[in-house]
Amino acid sequence: MRLLFFICFISLSVSSVQSQPTNKKPILTGAEQVNKYLPYLKGKRVAIMANLTTIIGKKHLVDSLQSLGVKIVKVFGPEHGFRGNAGAGVDVKDEVDAATGIPIISLYGPKNKPSKQDLVDVDILIYDLQDVGVRYYTNINALVRLMDACYESGKEMLILDRPNPNAYLIDGPILDMKYKSGIGMFPIPMSHGLTVGEFAQMANGEGWLTNKAKCKIKVIPVANYNHDMEYVLPVKPSPNLNTQQAIMLYPSVCMFEATYLNHGRGTYFPFTVFGSPELKGIYEFSYTPTSIKGMSATPLFMDQVCYGIDLRNYDVSKLRKSKKINLQWIMELYKAHPHKEKFFDSKLSKEMNAIEIQIGSGLFRQQIIDGKSEEEIRKSWEPGLSNYKVMRKKYLLYP
Repeated sequence: MRLLFFICFISLSVSSVQSQPTNKKPILTGAEQVNKYLPYLKGKRVAIMANLTTIIGKKHLVDSLQSLGVKIVKVFGPEHGFRGNAGAGVDVKDEVDAATGIPIISLYGPKNKPSKQDLVDVDILIYDLQDVGVRYYTNINALVRLMDACYESGKEMLILDRPNPNAYLIDGPILDMKYKSGIGMFPIPMSHGLTVGEFAQMANGEGWLTNKAKCKIKVIPVANYNHDMEYVLPVKPSPNLNTQQAIMLYPSVCMFEATYLNHGRGTYFPFTVFGSPELKGIYEFSYTPTSIKGMSATPLFMDQVCYGIDLRNYDVSKLRKSKKINLQWIMELYKAHPHKEKFFDSKLSKEMNAIEIQIGSGLFRQQIIDGKSEEEIRKSWEPGLSNYKVMRKKYLLYP
């Protein structure tokens, strides 16, 4: 009776800050629907892929499951670490969680996949990470590696699905596998329009695991949800996606990581401001990036005044209405830059990616340099994008 009361209490007390006003029933993440997956965990040795977004209400899933008597033997941590306090691209070390005494094995660094030995004492692995729906956000890469490891060890994976805040958006070039990298491993567009549960089904169905293996997965879908719903994340998914504004802009502005511009790293509002000292006299808005522990230790143009654009108050509902990535910002800043030869030169800063790697296409650099129109650029994304949309329909869990 006490256990039943606890489950009911969780179900009633949880309400992730979410949904459109017309949605009468609250969105419930997979994790929040404890009664649907607790029977699968009883009597089993459980491992969890988790970070700071792995929550039920305000309580971490690890703590919630332990209080229900679930035996958690280890936690796997992704980029930014279990507690979400490591910077982007920073290797994360193994540790023991001070609060629970559970060993945490980092899968971001020299090791990016559990070994068979790591899974010897595991019966089932839970995946519960918040994603933001873009190809270069590395959680989906970690998901497929985990699926590989589970298949190789004969283990089942339980995926607790979460809404994709950018699920309305399916846009960008399909990754040319010639540019496969740590920020792009699968032939999907920049903004893929899937939840992680749907993506896992696609990875299985399209043969993206090693040797086209198929992992045994069970997905607990989000309740009362569809792809067009607005969803406000209850916690930041990573150190530099710390506002809902940044999360909504991210599909359009992460391409600035492949330009010789600061994209807000070194401020407390990353991915909402963009600039360079070389744009002085061209733009009035200015800001100064500094070293910020846990966010950006050495941002591009650190301690220099940058001039550029400020999107902190941009109406992101325009993106939802257009259902398109905004290309005007990168086109405008390229035209405005006085030293265009520097704009895409990734040799100038270790903070930059090559634009081909970031975008996943060998055409984009020259299209911007040549002053191609947005219509011409978008035309080059077809028919790949149309083919992807057809393929995507096979794996959808939500309308």
